[in-house]
Amino acid sequence: MTLEEGRRVRLAEDIGIGEAFAAGPGEAGGSGETGGVVGFLSLGAGIEGTVERVDGELPESHEVLEYQRLRSLFEDYGHTMPAASRERLEAQIAVLEPEWAAHRERGRRVTVRVRWDNGFVLDGAHQDVLTPL
Repeated sequence: MTLEEGRRVRLAEDIGIGEAFAAGPGEAGGSGETGGVVGFLSLGAGIEGTVERVDGELPESHEVLEYQRLRSLFEDYGHTMPAASRERLEAQIAVLEPEWAAHRERGRRVTVRVRWDNGFVLDGAHQDVLTPL
């Protein structure tokens, strides 16, 4: 999915925001102790909003980076390697093939800033938790 500014999106899963809220002494919900937890803010799945800004790409997973490194090594030096080393390298590459295929299918992953219809703004949201409308 390609996200761009102005695109309407829906939150695909519940997400918690920040840390638990605490009440000080004498505040509503406070028990006289400082720092007693009184609640936690979250956004529920299904809320809709508009993408305000598309930020940078998310870093690739370790497996994708390792696949790229091993594949480059194989293509550049595989023909000069002893047979056993070349076979071991081919086996390592084969183990990482599913992750590489998923990466190519998924495409680039970005973070975005979304203004929800209820007025909340979520900045740095991973595109994986959003569904385009």
